[in-house]
Amino acid sequence: MEIRELLRGIPKVDELLKLPALEEAELAAATVREAVRCELEELRAGILRGAVAELPGSEALCGRILERCRRQQLPSLRGVINGTGVILHTNLGRACLSQRAAEAAYDVARSYSTLEYDLERGGRGLRYTHVESLLRKVTGAEAAMVVNNNAAAVLLILSAMASGGEVITSRGELVEIGGSFRVPEIMEQCGCRLKEVGTTNKTHLKDYAAAIDDSTRALMKVHTSNFKILGFTESVALEELVALGHENGLPVIEDLGSGSLMDLEQFGIHGEPTVQNSVRAGVDVISFSGDKLLGGPQAGIIIGRAGYIAKLAHHPLTRAMRVDKMTLAALEATLRSYAEERALEEIPTLAMLGAREEELRAKAQLLCDALVKGGVEAQVVAEQCQVGGGSVPAQLLPTFAVAIAPARCSVDELEQALRLRERPIIGRIAHDRYLLDLRTLREEDFPAVETALFEVLS
Repeated sequence: MEIRELLRGIPKVDELLKLPALEEAELAAATVREAVRCELEELRAGILRGAVAELPGSEALCGRILERCRRQQLPSLRGVINGTGVILHTNLGRACLSQRAAEAAYDVARSYSTLEYDLERGGRGLRYTHVESLLRKVTGAEAAMVVNNNAAAVLLILSAMASGGEVITSRGELVEIGGSFRVPEIMEQCGCRLKEVGTTNKTHLKDYAAAIDDSTRALMKVHTSNFKILGFTESVALEELVALGHENGLPVIEDLGSGSLMDLEQFGIHGEPTVQNSVRAGVDVISFSGDKLLGGPQAGIIIGRAGYIAKLAHHPLTRAMRVDKMTLAALEATLRSYAEERALEEIPTLAMLGAREEELRAKAQLLCDALVKGGVEAQVVAEQCQVGGGSVPAQLLPTFAVAIAPARCSVDELEQALRLRERPIIGRIAHDRYLLDLRTLREEDFPAVETALFEVLS
């Protein structure tokens, strides 16, 4: 059939809308009309580029339109099943909230709350009071506040404490995090001047001491949480840097990045500093993320000496960076888990970090057996996975995964089909096999995974 005939044969929008399959669909009229227009435009474009040689029948065309309507009604931001093994997957939302934290956020989202209301005085309160005492309790710091992420926290700290002067930082700690957020550039934005000391791999206390002059406003330590320098290296201990700063009347600032409140040695993760260690070392102001190793919502947590925190709280930028009621509710609930020593059992991030190899192997075998019983070619394999989220970059965790080698489609086609489902399933491809890693895959997701694979591979 010639292109002109095909184009003339494309049905009109109104004709399609009168067909029973579309007219009787329990969908908004505007939604159906838009889907019809999009489908016909796509059909016309396919004819013009030679990809369509025959017009689809009315039934097939209506089916495609209704499927388009269904997909258009799906939320763009929606839950996925994480089979990648990356616990703090930035693209998938980093830390999963605990049940307790999710319920707390839901409760304040659906009703009025005590966000800035003091019940005892019957008047206006401060939003940070909901988490400050808990942060002081679990970290040992004098005072605390929260902004919307750690990048904002660093921006606020430098703007309030060092604008117009110099900040001394080791050359080996001039990191860049996601989204081109670079320490040198952020200092310039805050009105500070960066003074680099030492070399990429070695910085000594004398380097900091020699750089201090009348323009120095602070000494800054940055935890290189998203990369590691190995080999012939040396850095200055926090206690030594604090002593030097205080001898010269200068505050010491630390961007701790991942912000672990728990010693991760118990999970086989070595060398990751804790927030409490920085407090004990006497660091004046410390910032870290809420949605990384802490296992809570996105937030930039700032703790330290009361005088400095008060200065930050009254800075004009603080209002622009403040967090909302749902973040505060989720963070308060997460911190209560730590305060009550229930973090390991309640916070998903810690549960995934602490999952034992035998547990992961058993879960993998359970899923694998169900898949094989349904006709899917699968096997359990030993693998390694990452913590993710710019945390613990040089260490991999042992894990187990279910490996699938599809016979009727390519591995790439299987990955795409699972990714484009109503409840997306995100795995990873390795050695021409599709892997579902059990460190991040929850047993409650097994039925959805099994159904998806049976449908795609049948």
